Amino acid sequence: MTWEHLERGSSPVDWCEGNYLISPDIAEFVNTVSNILFLVGPPFLIYLFKDYGKFIQPAIHMIWILLIIVGLSSAYFHATLSLLGQLLDELTILWVFMATLSLFCPRRHFPRIFKYSRKRFCISMTVFSLTATALSVCYPAINAFALMLLAIPATYLLYKELKIVEDKRVYRLGVRNTTILLVAIVCWINDRMFCDAWSRMNFPYLHGFWHILIFISAYTACVLFAYFFVSDERPESRPQLKYWPSNNFELGVPYVSVSCYKKLNDHI
Repeated sequence: MTWEHLERGSSPVDWCEGNYLISPDIAEFVNTVSNILFLVGPPFLIYLFKDYGKFIQPAIHMIWILLIIVGLSSAYFHATLSLLGQLLDELTILWVFMATLSLFCPRRHFPRIFKYSRKRFCISMTVFSLTATALSVCYPAINAFALMLLAIPATYLLYKELKIVEDKRVYRLGVRNTTILLVAIVCWINDRMFCDAWSRMNFPYLHGFWHILIFISAYTACVLFAYFFVSDERPESRPQLKYWPSNNFELGVPYVSVSCYKKLNDHI
């Protein structure tokens, strides 16, 4: 990658928000600061999932750290509109998705070729991610649209799990998560495809709302699949979906609590 890809405005992507209108140093101010949830949310999730990480799956904390990297990359991209920023933003999203899928997808959804081996599944997903990373560098203009397609398998897997889940709280969270995801996608499409109309209404900020909604949807999906994982592979741990600050307030911050404190044996 040459130095020109580090330059401001080198990305072929420019969102609806006007450039350098609020700050002379930040291209898209609202789109930049709206990534704040990616920075302040994951450290709190690391705290809420401390028992899960210790006794069930330590890699859950890697997912939260990757979300922080997503936020930093997105903020850098929208602040500079550089090609490097765009690629960092998009590739970190790809790797968060693939890491979550690899580590927490229930084995019953693995293609038969993997013979229920998570190790084989993870290796395959890593190869796919590396290939997609290389292609994203070659065709950066279509990356965002390609990433949107990841919502299809994610939603399908969630649908399959919600069909069999017995905990109604988990089911309701899954429905809310899907609704938030759909609203986020509508915001993304409107900002990208109908910018002129929203600009005439003096509201070219839907991509900022996308950042907020997609963080809520992304971390909620991670919580759900963390629950499915332990229900599938460690049911004796008696996982429970809980909420902070009050467990009776289902619009709070969801997390997974376990009741059997015995470290997970490596049975990959």
